[in-house]
Amino acid sequence: MNKKKVTSSDVAKKAGVSQSTVSMVLNKKYNVSFSKEVVERVEQAARDLGYVVPKRKVQKDNKREKLLVVFCPNLTNPYYVMLLQGIESRAAEQGYGLFVCNTQRNLELEERYLKLMPSLNPHGIIYTCNPSHCFMKRIQDLTHRIPIVVINNQNDHLDVDAVDLNNSKLGKIMAKHLLGLGHQKVAYVSPPLTQRQKQRSRRVEGFLNEYKAAGLGDKVVIKSAAEELDHDLPDIDSEYKIGYNLTTELLVEHPDLTAIVGMNDMVAFGIMDAIYDAKLRVPGDISVMGCDNTLFGRLKKVELTTIEHFVVYKGRDACDIIMKKIKTRTSQYAELEPVSVYHVEYEPKVIARGSTTYPKSKKRKN
Repeated sequence: MNKKKVTSSDVAKKAGVSQSTVSMVLNKKYNVSFSKEVVERVEQAARDLGYVVPKRKVQKDNKREKLLVVFCPNLTNPYYVMLLQGIESRAAEQGYGLFVCNTQRNLELEERYLKLMPSLNPHGIIYTCNPSHCFMKRIQDLTHRIPIVVINNQNDHLDVDAVDLNNSKLGKIMAKHLLGLGHQKVAYVSPPLTQRQKQRSRRVEGFLNEYKAAGLGDKVVIKSAAEELDHDLPDIDSEYKIGYNLTTELLVEHPDLTAIVGMNDMVAFGIMDAIYDAKLRVPGDISVMGCDNTLFGRLKKVELTTIEHFVVYKGRDACDIIMKKIKTRTSQYAELEPVSVYHVEYEPKVIARGSTTYPKSKKRKN
């Protein structure tokens, strides 16, 4: 026959004290005062009966998975994979896992993921681009409970922690590079320039304004994809196709172009292939430039001139800000939680490779 399990009630009865006294004495609650005699009586009764204090249940919050949520607009562009690489490497160092929400720039998907946040209860949220404007109130409300960092476009001011990306500056230094080589008749190829994706327009504006300052604004052709493409779920080669298809049109419409710029490296790869398929040379006939300094642009057969703006570091910085916020909330030095807003920005730089050179006319004069 199984021996009856000894309980704290049995100890209390033997020691002649209440059950709560047994619990406090045996669990070493030193903030409550008991006489030496009571303590010894309770401890002796426990020994006599063979009572073992049960292991304390860990509070639910301590069992909570160490989780960060990352919102990505798509995973077809290596730029976002690089951001994730930076975030994940830093998160892993701190013992955190990632839950990635690929919104595919779809408002319904983004809203569905946002509604999941209370049940997931993550320690922090990182947006790898600006949240959709219609959800900003919800994001700012969430920041009162969960640290949130946005890897955003500096021109849109957000009252949240941010790792900034100044798109106007990126466009400006792309233009400066081409102007320095002597390119006057140039084109800029972009995904749809919609109101929702204002960061794209800012990059184009920065480029165009630099050419206007040089008195060459009328020499720039802006070629962007149709707006409806932004409502389709992106394929793995969506941005490549935009570069390829729009460049194919440009070569017919503007055969005097000496340089074509892609909004990002993926668009630029499409631009290069369209030029090659038209039996033209890069950079001999047309120079090509991208942005983001992704891995493929470094390949010897490609050698794409691009802009480095330290994408992996931005991912790590976003994660660092989350960690600082978590630490602040769990180890306060004052009764009120301090309010701090972090903003980090890297200075972009041109990585000049083999896809840009002087235009033909410039070469003949030298």
